[in-house]
Amino acid sequence: MKLKNRQYYSSSIRFKGIYSIYQRNKSHWSGTVSQRMSGRLLDLFKPFEAYLPEVIAPQRKVPYNQKLIWTGVSLLIFLVLGQMPLYGIVSSETSDPLYWLRAMLASNRGTLMELGVSPIITSSMIFQFLQGTQLLQVDVQNKHDRELFQIAQKVCAIVLTFGQAVVVVLSGNYGKPGDLGIAISLLLIFQLMFASFIVLLLDELSSKGYGLGSGISLFTATNIAEQIFWKAFAPTTVNSGRGKEFEGAMIAFFHLLAVRKDKKRALVEAFYRSNLPNMFQVIATVFVFLFVLYLQGFRYELPIRSTKVRGQIGTYPIKLFYTSNTPIMLQAALTSNIFLISQILYQKFPSNPVIRLLGVWGVKPGQPGPQQALSGLAYYIQPPTSVKEIPLDPIKTVIYVAFVLGVCALFSKTWIEVSGTSPRDIAKQFKEQGMVINGKRETSVYRELKKIIPTAAAFGGATIGALSVCSDFLGTLGSGTSILMATTTIYGYYEMAAKEGGFSKNFIAGVSELM
Repeated sequence: MKLKNRQYYSSSIRFKGIYSIYQRNKSHWSGTVSQRMSGRLLDLFKPFEAYLPEVIAPQRKVPYNQKLIWTGVSLLIFLVLGQMPLYGIVSSETSDPLYWLRAMLASNRGTLMELGVSPIITSSMIFQFLQGTQLLQVDVQNKHDRELFQIAQKVCAIVLTFGQAVVVVLSGNYGKPGDLGIAISLLLIFQLMFASFIVLLLDELSSKGYGLGSGISLFTATNIAEQIFWKAFAPTTVNSGRGKEFEGAMIAFFHLLAVRKDKKRALVEAFYRSNLPNMFQVIATVFVFLFVLYLQGFRYELPIRSTKVRGQIGTYPIKLFYTSNTPIMLQAALTSNIFLISQILYQKFPSNPVIRLLGVWGVKPGQPGPQQALSGLAYYIQPPTSVKEIPLDPIKTVIYVAFVLGVCALFSKTWIEVSGTSPRDIAKQFKEQGMVINGKRETSVYRELKKIIPTAAAFGGATIGALSVCSDFLGTLGSGTSILMATTTIYGYYEMAAKEGGFSKNFIAGVSELM
């Protein structure tokens, strides 16, 4: 028995020794296997390199004035594509299933920009998620890896464009496929793919240094700003039963004061008319825009010092909007997709109890326009159209506010892990650059950052969600999500322009210089 016990004991020691060796080398072995698998995955896109057009990166730094010119040209091309109607449409009078997505996707129905930037954003997010979760290992220091990664995103965007174009055409958005015929259907798909590929190249032009920042963000913000400007200054007239009224809120304000004898009643109508944009919405939009700009300056300055250069100190800014407008974009995308799926399913199976639980859709009495959720899950996460709806259904208001704030905070906290801005990633950057937190040891950098960054990300996400909710309640020109996306994008571009030396770093002073 003693001999057996000794044998068992020695075998146990050997097993523990082998297990400890495995534990010490597990990360290295798994990393090696992962790198080989991801390497083979990236290499699958190598044959496309010879066939896909690309924008060659500039050999020298592009001057600021030239960047402005290239950015303006890209923007002009995008605006032209957004106004050119598709050739071959038989009818576009069907309900618009993409209505809730159009503002954030920079798309215009029935035009070459029908799909907007949806395929490009989706492709970018897919590959950023794969890279952030280490499912796809990409050496950003390796030029070949970077090129293959960009080619992979481009191929994915083209495939997604083709898939979305086929779905849009075959779903009957431009007429029944049988009435269109094979030739016209293929022509419509080709037009959508061609326009999306042009936008892809324009985004690549800006991203590679010829323009200012990301072209996709610029196109989205421009589309939102265009809609807001039109609602404020549209010169078109509408017959509302009380005579002709101007659609634009600002023009209608002066027109009503000029033609109506009762000035007090004219003011009330100009500020609170419900059938068309009004002056209260204009003021609310300006207020939200300025308030978001004010909050952009909120940040926590983390004191840091160099371990390589004695006496060199500085600060690392952690902004209130640490993840920028990403949380509200993801929340809007999630909500819009729920609306899209619910609306399509309800059209096909209107009497199914499970489908009705997801959402019942229809046009509200006295509120002409796109279909709205009347009950179900989609109803409770649908933003209210004005403050008047709050007391009418307080339960919906509470659920909607809790949903937006909770989802934005969750997405913001999760996004830092995916996008490479987590405490571990920042601590790694500090170590590579020879920086530590002032008054702390080098080994405690990660621990200190972990106390600050996740909290800042979650709080910033909840804050931007709260701003979106307030914008919806105030009834701004456009949804709260679109206003926030446009404001944060414009401010981000302004920061880039100030960094290039084009304007003052103070936003208001810079706008004055521009004027």
